[in-house]
Amino acid sequence: MSRITFLAADGCLFSGIAGLIDALSIANLWHRAMQRDDHATLFKTEIVSLDGRAIRAHGGIAAQAHKALADVGPTDFIVVPPHLPVADTPPVEMNAWVAGRHRRGTPVGAMCTGVFTLAATGLLDGRRATTNWHFARLFRKRYPRVDLQPEKMLTVDGGLVCTGAATAFFQLALHLIEMFGTPELAAVCAKALLVDPNQDCQSPYALPDLRRDHGDAAVAEAQVWLEANYAGEVAIDAVAGRVGISPRHFKRRFKKATGETPLGYLQRVRIEAAKKRLETTRESMNTITWKIGYEDSSSFRRLFKKTTGLSPREYRDKFARVDARA
Repeated sequence: MSRITFLAADGCLFSGIAGLIDALSIANLWHRAMQRDDHATLFKTEIVSLDGRAIRAHGGIAAQAHKALADVGPTDFIVVPPHLPVADTPPVEMNAWVAGRHRRGTPVGAMCTGVFTLAATGLLDGRRATTNWHFARLFRKRYPRVDLQPEKMLTVDGGLVCTGAATAFFQLALHLIEMFGTPELAAVCAKALLVDPNQDCQSPYALPDLRRDHGDAAVAEAQVWLEANYAGEVAIDAVAGRVGISPRHFKRRFKKATGETPLGYLQRVRIEAAKKRLETTRESMNTITWKIGYEDSSSFRRLFKKTTGLSPREYRDKFARVDARA
């Protein structure tokens, strides 16, 4: 039997704890059925808080812990749930406890913004990690030594498991079921939970982060122009001229302000426009390609898949409204 320990603190998203416990409880039921043993138990779970007292989770949910950190005995896996808002300074005592347990061989998993808490321990330095795509920029700013891969749904590196957005606890559940159970049990549970076991990319779900809070008025003006005129023929040097900056200097300033080149920004704007048309119209990909400013449909399909992780057809099948697919 494997013991899974959940770290609860004020402000955590309790769905990350309750949802994962439910998934593991369902795994226990299927494990018993497959073993033909009504008493077989694969997982035992416990919720712990810093002092063993009840916590108030995000949304005002009151949750009683089973014990305090100091009273936790041997455990097989530690789970750090999401936290909102993202904690500026996670509890020092909790960080020290997690770091100490991991150094003694206990694997640790963190979900969504809980990866910030895990990163604060220093354990993720030099290792691969992921988090909710919406917080990727903030994460990189706070923890530049972590190899952040926000396109990933789940990462595993050195006994540290990280997942993307809050509902990715299902992916963590399947990982634990396979880790402590069997691939066969994980496959059965994926079907029982209606979870796609091959869902390994967050990119299709990401919304554009068209950053304008950088304080460079000329670059912001260029961004507005690109977003309004992406469908036409766009020459980056001409855009520089519109805002009164030399092309070479413009490209440097744009990159410094937004984190990407003017051409990369234009491509992202066009891809977002294509996404909207795939979601809301029945237009062919050739028509969409032309309407967003590209002439070569094949090259744009490759760019689209590289950016989103899905082909245009796969994206439409996943996200189109019913009337757009009719």
